[in-house]
Amino acid sequence: MNGKGCFITLEGIDASGKSTLAAGLKEYIIEQGWPLASLREPGGTQISEKIRQLLLDTANAGMKPWTEAVLYGAARRQLVEECIKPALDNGAIVLADRYTDSTLAYQGYGRGLELKRLEELNDICTGGIRPDLTLLLDLEPARARERQDRQQADRLEKEGCEFQAKVRNGYLELARRYPERIQLIDASRSLEEVMETARLFIKDRLSSGK
Repeated sequence: MNGKGCFITLEGIDASGKSTLAAGLKEYIIEQGWPLASLREPGGTQISEKIRQLLLDTANAGMKPWTEAVLYGAARRQLVEECIKPALDNGAIVLADRYTDSTLAYQGYGRGLELKRLEELNDICTGGIRPDLTLLLDLEPARARERQDRQQADRLEKEGCEFQAKVRNGYLELARRYPERIQLIDASRSLEEVMETARLFIKDRLSSGK
C-alpha cells in the first residue's frame, strides 16, 4: 500500500474499455463506502488538462517521441503532487485511468524510446509513487479498432493497428515482468465479466493489505 491509501491503475491499448471499466469501478468503490479519488492521465488538474490537449490534438502530428514522453511526464508530475499523493496520504483509494505503464508501453515499445531512460523519467515524475495494483485490459488491436469512433479519434488513436500491436506487446511484457502487480483481464469478454473480474482483484488486494 502507498501510505494509508491504495493506488489502483487501469491500463490497455486505446478502445480496450478502460473508461467504461473506470466508471463501473468508481460506483463499486463508492458503494463499498471506501474514500475514492478517480483520475485520468494525462489530465486531472487544470495544468495537466492543458497538456492533454497538446498531446491528443491531431493537428500536432509532427510531435517528436521524446517531446511526447516529456509532456506526459510533466502532466503526471502535476497530477501526483496536486492529487495522487494527497489522496493516498489521506487514506483514499486512488483509481487512475493510465499511469507510468502507459509511458513504457506507448513511448517505449510503441515509439522505440529506450526503456531505461523512460523508467528514469517515470521515477522523476512520480516521486517514487507506484501503483499497488494494475488492471491490464488486454484486447487485440483489430477488435479495439472495431469499437472506435474513427471520426473522433485523437492523435494516438489514429496511429493504427500496427502501432497498437507494438503497444499491446509492450503491455504483455510488462505483465510478465511484474506479475505481483499487474493483473491481466481479457477485455474481449462481456462488460459484466470484465467488471466482476476487476472487482475481485481489487477486493483481494485490499483484503491482503499489500
